[in-house]
Order: sequence, then structure tokens, then C-alpha cells
Amino acid sequence: MAAAPLYCVCRQPYDVSRFMIECDICKDWFHGSCVQVEEHQAVDIDVYHCPNCHVLHGPSLMKKRKNWHRHDYTEPDDRTRPVQAGTSVFVRELQARSFPSADEILVRMQGHQVTPKYLEKHSFLSPIMVPQLDGLGLKLPPPSFSIEDVEHYVGGDKIIDVIDVARQADSKIKLSEFVKYYYNPNRPKVLNVISLEFSDTKMAELVEVPDVARKMSWVENYWPDDSFFPKPFVQKYCLMGVEGSYTDFHIDFGGTSVWYHVLWGEKIFYLIKPTPGNLALYEAWSSSPNQSEMFFGDKVDKCYKCIVRQGTTLLIPTGWIHAVLTSQDCMAFGGNFLHNLNIGMQL
Repeated sequence: MAAAPLYCVCRQPYDVSRFMIECDICKDWFHGSCVQVEEHQAVDIDVYHCPNCHVLHGPSLMKKRKNWHRHDYTEPDDRTRPVQAGTSVFVRELQARSFPSADEILVRMQGHQVTPKYLEKHSFLSPIMVPQLDGLGLKLPPPSFSIEDVEHYVGGDKIIDVIDVARQADSKIKLSEFVKYYYNPNRPKVLNVISLEFSDTKMAELVEVPDVARKMSWVENYWPDDSFFPKPFVQKYCLMGVEGSYTDFHIDFGGTSVWYHVLWGEKIFYLIKPTPGNLALYEAWSSSPNQSEMFFGDKVDKCYKCIVRQGTTLLIPTGWIHAVLTSQDCMAFGGNFLHNLNIGMQL
């Protein structure tokens, strides 16, 4: 049996589980980690020169920016092309717009009031805002907890998903590389982390979810301990966003409700009621090939603006359509849960 071909400066076989990049000169493949090229950086390279070819042919050639309003920034700056979600032009225009205040639809409560008994009696159909931690049963690190602290508890070698906001594209990166990016005073792009689930790390000991989410959660209360399928980890997420991060309109997965707490910084939620009409419009919008060129908030009667500041907790019920803008560098914690109150919508 022939030996597997060897690649890269490390002379190892091709590895589909790791990001690799091909040299445009010698056509050899290299592990990104071996040649200091992150997956999200590769998209900015027009012609890649590996370390060996760099000596003879000079450095890699980078793509040239031609616009600030399209996901593909190499497109000619044709102003007739619509602005796409997440680009710097989009974020600037979004911040300049006016929206109805979420005060029209928010239920403001104190932590001790947010109980399963209260929600069973009064329903959980509108977002709930809680201004302080007291009484929620929510345990969190102090506001001084930093991005470096996350690295300490989770581990710098952990591979995490990041979103290149201007392209609205996912890639993978080591947590240690994201930390290095975050503390760079001249960040080359806007990267957003929204899916770091840390239940299986040391950081899980620092966080307890709100009592109401734990007591109502189907997963926590009804998942068999001896199930063949492992219990899903969806209750403890750490979100790390830099200013200008944007997540387009979505409904949380599986019909789940969600809680968010802003540890420091600020996030702005754009909330849309899950009426039958709005859900039908959302389905059409989300399946449209030019979805990124249409701001979904313009398709509905009302899109509410909800500012969530440091120390505030927001609970969003099943089915609510929402987008999120990070208006300041921000760390937040959150989690998802299914429960008995919105079964029809969850299904």
C-alpha cells in the first residue's frame, strides 16, 4: 500500500479536519497553523506564496479593496449595487436609523419576580428585561472578567467559530488567536463570537443559568440520564463581540427561548413579533437569494429597538425574530431552553 503523500513544512499527510492553504507557486498544501495563516485571513489573499516560495517570489499578494458595502469587497465600487448586511456602510446606516422603542413590548421585572409560576399564570409571550442580577439565580463572573480570563478557563487551543461580520461568513480559529486579535489596537476586520458553548470547560463552574431557565428546561428536567444520545449543551454560551458586530435577523434554533446577560459593553436588539404574518414574511425573506440586500425590519409593520446595557438580562420568548448589533466591545452570556409554555410555537 502506497504511503500517503506528505505536505506542508511539517511533512504530514493532508488533514481535512484542519484548515489548509495551497501555494499558488509550488502547488503544495500547508496547514494554516504551520504557516501562520488563519482561515479568516485566507480570504483576503489573492496569490499565496508559501515560506519556501516567498524567498524567490516575494510575499503573498493581497486582494485590493474596491468597496465598503458589499460582502465581496473586490467588486467594483458600483453604487447601484445594494448595501449588504454586516458591512461597515450597513452598520453606519443602521445606527443612524430610528425605530420604535422596545418599551412598547418589553415586560420589565425584578429578578425575584421571574419565576415559572409567574410565567405559567401570565404567559411568556413578550420579551422580559431585568435590570439587575438580584433574585434571578444567575451566577456570573464579575464585570472585570476579561477576554484573557475566558482563554484561561476555556483553554487557548480550543477551536471556536468566528463570524467575519463584513462578509457574514463563518470560519474557525483558536481561542488564543481571537484573544490576540481582540487586543490588537488596529483590528484588521470585525470578528464576532456568538457560539462558544463552555459547559464542558472549567468556565462552567463560574456560571449558573437563571433559575427560571433551569427549572423550565426540558433538557434539564426530562432528558434521561441513560439516554443513548448525549444531553445537548445549549445552556451556557459566552458571546464576545467587538464594536460594529452584527448578526442578521433570525429565530433561535429549534424554537428555543433564550436568555442574555451583558457582563460589560452594550448590545442592541432589533425585535419583531412572531405573528403569523411576520413569520410568513420571514420565511420568504430567509429563503431569498438576495436576503443580505434586504433589511428585514423594513418588511414588517414594526421593528423595535432594545438597548441592553451592562448588568441587564433579557429573556426572549420562542419565535421572536431578532437581529443584534454590538454597539460597544462587549462580553455577554446566554443560553437556550425549551419549555412547556410555547409548545405550539416550538413545534
